[in-house]
Amino acid sequence: MLATDMYQFRNYLRETGIIFCYSGYMTEDILVGIGSAIKKKLTMDEEDRQTAKAVFSVFVEQVQNVIRYSAEKETKDDMTELRYGVLTVGREDNKVFVTCGNMIKNPDRDRLKEHLVAIQKMDKKELKQAWKDTLRGETPVGSKGAGVGFIDIARRARQGFDFDFSEVDDAFSFFTLKAYI
Repeated sequence: MLATDMYQFRNYLRETGIIFCYSGYMTEDILVGIGSAIKKKLTMDEEDRQTAKAVFSVFVEQVQNVIRYSAEKETKDDMTELRYGVLTVGREDNKVFVTCGNMIKNPDRDRLKEHLVAIQKMDKKELKQAWKDTLRGETPVGSKGAGVGFIDIARRARQGFDFDFSEVDDAFSFFTLKAYI
């Protein structure tokens, strides 16, 4: 049964174009290790340099979002914290995609959705200006960085991005963003 289940999972990943999959707690060390594996795979597949760079940048932003914001976490003392997420990289219709998902608190869902819809409506020029304005401005409320992560993903996702939420219970939803490069 064990081998059958794992083989079926492997086949599902292949059928859906997924060439890399990680599910678990994410850290900066995981980011570096996975990033190296993704770079090697894209090089082996002879992906053009610009696409490989965009995939890597989107991957980094996605993992950093999990590390900073996933509501599914384990904490030990005030200094040690691990956050859980799921990441896939694959190919679909001659496009490379990076998908990442993690739990969020339901009160954050509407604000996040509004922000992402606004970003999706921007053209390249508007995205560039929003990126500059955000870097120059105040750190957004609730942000643990400069607030440019989703804007940067949209700038690098040449084929756009999709996102979705699945309500888990009264307190949490599962958030997923898929960027097409």
